[in-house]
Amino acid sequence: MGNRKTLQELTFKDNFMFAAVMMDADNCKEVLECTLGFPIERVEVSTEKSLIYHPEYKGVRLDVYAKDPDDRHFNVEMQVADREIIKRARYYHSQMDMEVLSNGLGYEKLPECYVIFICDFDPIGLGLYRYTGRMQLAEAPEYLYNDGVHTILLSTKGRNKDEVPEQLVKFLKYVGAGLEESTADYEDKLVERLQNTVVKVKASREMENRYMLLEEMMKDEYSAGKIEGIIEGERSSIRVLISNLGELTAEQNEKLDAITDSKILNNLLKNVASAKTFEEVNALFVAL
Repeated sequence: MGNRKTLQELTFKDNFMFAAVMMDADNCKEVLECTLGFPIERVEVSTEKSLIYHPEYKGVRLDVYAKDPDDRHFNVEMQVADREIIKRARYYHSQMDMEVLSNGLGYEKLPECYVIFICDFDPIGLGLYRYTGRMQLAEAPEYLYNDGVHTILLSTKGRNKDEVPEQLVKFLKYVGAGLEESTADYEDKLVERLQNTVVKVKASREMENRYMLLEEMMKDEYSAGKIEGIIEGERSSIRVLISNLGELTAEQNEKLDAITDSKILNNLLKNVASAKTFEEVNALFVAL
């Protein structure tokens, strides 16, 4: 996993720091207002869905989930690498909808949902600070309709500063800053507020402990994923070698999938590699 940063080395764009700062409802509200360009009365941040390890979300969840009194729901995440970002947004929208429907509400009760990715790269490549996804008809592209789904992509690499609010440009410049630049004076109240919160997070013993715990969880998850990758590779190699001699039965396939010990799989792989006939392969599976 390489050398991990200490808490003191983190900036706002590091996932842990981003989630820690945005758990403050006022910080979250002001970032949302800056991003969306309209006032929000207040927001409620679901702190139980941030800075936690959750198997449902395939690991450590470090995005921010909030809603406002108008029942608009917001999911905000920092992105420092392009990871199928459009499909990721689609997945987040579906998760937000399913959460509402699981409470027994009908489709007509689905709220306005905003998925916002703050990117330290240009996710589309057009040099814009902000990209706003909208639904349109292929037969009539000029016709836009509102289904309550909103996807906003922000980019720290924008070049159209004359076309967006000055505050958004300063905010994104701060997001993209390195450790030393992140403490500079951006002459902006929102950035100053975020900087002050970062200082408080770094001075917090509780946050230091949470960061260390999260690091351990991520190491464990990485190790587990690495081992699983080795196991899957060994299974695939076994199947490829066997395919040259014959075809496994459904029962044999189930046996192979049930083996989770890498040493056993590695031994089976060596024996399959030396097998000359499918009868020898059958004997190996009988012995399992």
